[in-house]
Amino acid sequence: MKNQKYFLLVLILVLLTAACSTAVEPEAAVPATPTDLIETIETELLVEEPTCQPNPPPPSPNAQDLAIYSPDPASDWIKGPEDARITIVEYADFQCPYCSVASVNLKEIQEKYPEDVRIVYRHFPLVSIHDKALLATQAAEAAGLQDYDAFWSMHDLLYETQVAWSSFTIEEFSSWLVEKAETLGLNPEQFELDLFSETIVDKAEATWIEGQELGIPGTPYIKINSLYDAQADPQQLTAIVEMIKLEGQQFSECPPMTVDTDTSYLAIIETEGGDIVLELFPDIAPLAVNSFIYLVENDWFDGVIFHRVLPGFVAQTGDPTGTGFGNPGYSFSNEVSADLVFDRAGLVAMANSGPDSNGSQFFITYAPTPNLNGSYTIFGEVIEGMDVVSGITPRDPQQAGDLPPGDVILNIIIDEQ
Repeated sequence: MKNQKYFLLVLILVLLTAACSTAVEPEAAVPATPTDLIETIETELLVEEPTCQPNPPPPSPNAQDLAIYSPDPASDWIKGPEDARITIVEYADFQCPYCSVASVNLKEIQEKYPEDVRIVYRHFPLVSIHDKALLATQAAEAAGLQDYDAFWSMHDLLYETQVAWSSFTIEEFSSWLVEKAETLGLNPEQFELDLFSETIVDKAEATWIEGQELGIPGTPYIKINSLYDAQADPQQLTAIVEMIKLEGQQFSECPPMTVDTDTSYLAIIETEGGDIVLELFPDIAPLAVNSFIYLVENDWFDGVIFHRVLPGFVAQTGDPTGTGFGNPGYSFSNEVSADLVFDRAGLVAMANSGPDSNGSQFFITYAPTPNLNGSYTIFGEVIEGMDVVSGITPRDPQQAGDLPPGDVILNIIIDEQ
């Protein structure tokens, strides 16, 4: 079950390695004896023992990006907790239509993750194409002079009413801003003085110059944790936030091998729709069963949804991010048995993105799926609750549009027989 291709490829760390060797004269060929041939064939037929290895650490921002995109409380407009794990820096223009959409999406993300996300707003007024972008920047700054929160009130007002004021003349817009400042509880006379003060005008103009010097390609431009470029798309923003949050939950080492291949294990998956009872196969897939039990014991699956549910095919879960790209911080190789194939519904197998990439995601089959034979580790089977599995809400992440909420795993209990 290969994980879906997705925009979060930006989150995958790719290690490029190269090997060089010095050319040497080939040795004279030695005719192979029958014994040599037999030993060679036997060696080639040896199958490597399944292994587990920690994943590479997540990428880090370079020094230059860290210096540029780290928030500065003295000069930045920041909303959210100082110790937030995720910092989203946005360069935006109040007259940019796409920035208006980004404003709504970023506000929703910050409200969805109030303890994890902070938003940093930086001006980049595109004066070459937007005639009132500079004045709008001055208005937000003038509001912020009277009260920090008033900056955000003016910020929201400008984006919410952008369609209306974009058609104003500069004179009309100036008068409108003073009127709106009063409705926001600001002192209108002071606001008007600040709006056209040399300090504020120079500051607004400097943001345009600085954005060009930094090479900001346009607006909105979003940088997350000084590392990831992002679009103002709610699904992409949510996915990146979830992946970063997951880093604090991942393991730095593979689980200790404690499973007993001679012991029978049952797993009771408690869901909103009822219980699903699995018989695990430690004798066939010890690595997979050991990892599964380890993750259960560490509450990894609690609150995780079935993020990919395709009736007639499989129901997939095991990723706390709900994106299909989450992993426990380690990966292990396939354990494929020729005696156990995808010939029926109810088989439980590891999802992967290729050999040796198994982690925490697994799926339950709805029907025979012979096309999966040889590529995925079957480590268990549903012995009770297949009706619950059949009732899981269908959900295809590859379809466009909003997805229905995924059915939640409440808890998993391991019963050692």
